[in-house]
Amino acid sequence: MASASKVSILDYFNIVFEGENGKIESNCKACGTRIQAKRSVTSNFVTHLKRKHQAVYDDFVKRKDMKREGYSSSSLHGFPTNGGNARYTLPVNAGGGAGAGGTASLEGGAGGGSGGGVTKFDRHDPRQVLISEAITKMIVRDLQPVSIVENQGFRELLQLLEPRYTPERQHCIQSQLLPAYAYQAQLATRQALASTHALSLSLDLWRGLSGTSSGYLGVTCHYLSSDWQIRSALLACLPLTGRSSGNRVLSDFDEICHSHGVSGRAFRVVADSFLATTVKPRCIPGFLVSSPNGENEDDEGEVHNGNGVEEGIRNGHGDDGGDRECDDPWEQGLGVCRVDCFSRSLEQCVSEGLRSCPRLSSTLAKASCFYNYVTSAVPPEKLTQVFDGPGWITGGSGSASAAVSDWAAQLKVLRRLLDSVEFLEEVSGPGELVLCASERAQLRELIDTLEPFTEAWDMVHGYTQREAQTDRHVSISLALPCVLGLRKHLSETSTPHCPSLLVGLSQAIEHRLAPILEDPLYITATTLDPQFKLTWSSNPDWHRQVLIEELSKTSPASSPTDLHPQTQTPPTAAPSPVSSLTRPCKLFSFIKQRPTTQAKSLEQELAIYLREEPTDEEALHYWYRKAIDFPLLAQVAKRAFTIPACGTVVESIFTTAGRCLRPERGHVLPKNLETLIYLKANYRLLWT
Repeated sequence: MASASKVSILDYFNIVFEGENGKIESNCKACGTRIQAKRSVTSNFVTHLKRKHQAVYDDFVKRKDMKREGYSSSSLHGFPTNGGNARYTLPVNAGGGAGAGGTASLEGGAGGGSGGGVTKFDRHDPRQVLISEAITKMIVRDLQPVSIVENQGFRELLQLLEPRYTPERQHCIQSQLLPAYAYQAQLATRQALASTHALSLSLDLWRGLSGTSSGYLGVTCHYLSSDWQIRSALLACLPLTGRSSGNRVLSDFDEICHSHGVSGRAFRVVADSFLATTVKPRCIPGFLVSSPNGENEDDEGEVHNGNGVEEGIRNGHGDDGGDRECDDPWEQGLGVCRVDCFSRSLEQCVSEGLRSCPRLSSTLAKASCFYNYVTSAVPPEKLTQVFDGPGWITGGSGSASAAVSDWAAQLKVLRRLLDSVEFLEEVSGPGELVLCASERAQLRELIDTLEPFTEAWDMVHGYTQREAQTDRHVSISLALPCVLGLRKHLSETSTPHCPSLLVGLSQAIEHRLAPILEDPLYITATTLDPQFKLTWSSNPDWHRQVLIEELSKTSPASSPTDLHPQTQTPPTAAPSPVSSLTRPCKLFSFIKQRPTTQAKSLEQELAIYLREEPTDEEALHYWYRKAIDFPLLAQVAKRAFTIPACGTVVESIFTTAGRCLRPERGHVLPKNLETLIYLKANYRLLWT
């Protein structure tokens, strides 16, 4: 773009007219805007780039700085600029100068200290601060250990990209930058929560490391903004030491709520019993998908991929165990506010159903061996005809995380494998891993039986588990229709090859999910979802009565016997201003008197709401639009839709931490891991 000997702002513009006295008219190469100025006064061009094309402007400034350093370096050491060649305009080592052959050393510029002639940024220089922030953001977003800033290769890369930058030391990032950003996130969260009137909390525990009883406690708040947009923020991530009791965890939980001003304000707390721990999602027993480096994903003491899942780390939904006394203070402390996480209950049902059919394990193990063999023996270009991308192919260039992440993803791999088994057997050549007819029939039954479970799992997780791609909040309004759909599916399904699978799934549904069908909270949330209303009900009159009773308890207009007396009711909206022009009685006597509008009761609002046809409009958008028509119902909807149906962002971060920051034997996790987790969960709150 620019010549080697000169860097000009006009390199970023096309001159279309040049008049007298140096007047020129140019078009911006980036957007085509016509700019008028003089050759001697180019501030208009600079201002345009700075305001409209920041990246282009930064490139211009960087090139000017590099050119200035090149001339400064050549003047200092007496070397020619060689036409602006970057290899030789880099500063040379004052000690080494030139070698016997008279060539300059590139290592001089990469050295420490004063930078071999380069003027280093001042500590408070905006560019110095910006680069330090970018490095901290990288550490947080990728959950990298802070010690990466001490690595020689990392420092050499920084020196090459920006010789004027002075790398921050590990201690500075740990003790200054990370705590400073955490403090900013806390201030932003408290400010946002101070004005909200509808919020729920999620409580997550993680004890996923083998041989240790320590872990982390995460408390996440889900709240509605003034424009009915759902927001989530991690309030705190605290390390747990030793065998923390239920009372100790509850004490920490209360302290977190008090410090953020949400004590007594939470509508519900999503928390499994004290034995529940947030770990890597369960995989299909026997279906072990190898990672590219040949290691299994479930080593180092995480959830094992077999029938003994519940023996290691249990999910806590009514499990009997020796630590039952820990559950009592947990239940007493949260009381009626506590609800189970629907997605974990769904996962438990699938796990119990699979354990009830041991004969599937050997078939799944053989299918896994066949899959691993095919993905290692068949060229990737042929595998793409079966699997969409390298993420599904462990032998390909992409990550295998999509294929090994959880049971739902593995079922999708199995379906693709089974649909194209003849093709895969043909391209992989003769072998002993061919699936026989009975094995294919078993796998087909498994896939068809669990397909609605997979659909429910994808729905409550927003169709993706990747926190980096979406923040979608799915409320519990989906839970009740999902349970009804799963019940109906199992009642109409026949499994001649795996009869115990159907029995196990049905029993798990009745034990774990059927109570949802009679829970007033779920009935309320589902009915207030405009896509459902009462279309799901087999007894609308009874459900309408349950709904009215629940609405009368949770509505702000209800009696003082509210379930949550400490909950703050929103202030009454100010009346609209009245016209200053008084209506003359005689002049406008022909206009009929407007009837006095009376406030509708909950029953009246509900009746009008249910008479409307269901709509596919997103629930929160619907109630934001209808809050004027149904003010009482809208206040209840505000609370109900803050309760999530799936796991929180911090839950997936715990899983990532267990996998990516898993220590080697004899080592410990990086220092300040709780701060990294906290900042990663609140990344968008800070940096977007």
